[in-house]
Amino acid sequence: MEDHNLVKNTLDQIPQANSNAKRIIGLVKEGGRITGYQLSDNSIVEKQQAVDMAKQGQIAGVGIAHRGDTEYLKSIPDGSENNNLGNLPSVSP
Repeated sequence: MEDHNLVKNTLDQIPQANSNAKRIIGLVKEGGRITGYQLSDNSIVEKQQAVDMAKQGQIAGVGIAHRGDTEYLKSIPDGSENNNLGNLPSVSP
């Protein structure tokens, strides 16, 4: 079992989600890379738009990390693998 505090340290920030925040329910992929997300209201948003929304508390259950100059979303560790972003279904844009 991973140390949740160690995993949380890989996140740059964990925004406080609003009470009406959406959840990510699917991944939009092109060539195996995540390019966007399907939200719980069935809308599709691009990756950067989702990062901006998460920063504003509009997406729950995610934190923001970065690789190089690119920011991306990561699941906040909660002990369950089922709701990790990598385990969500792929959807068509």
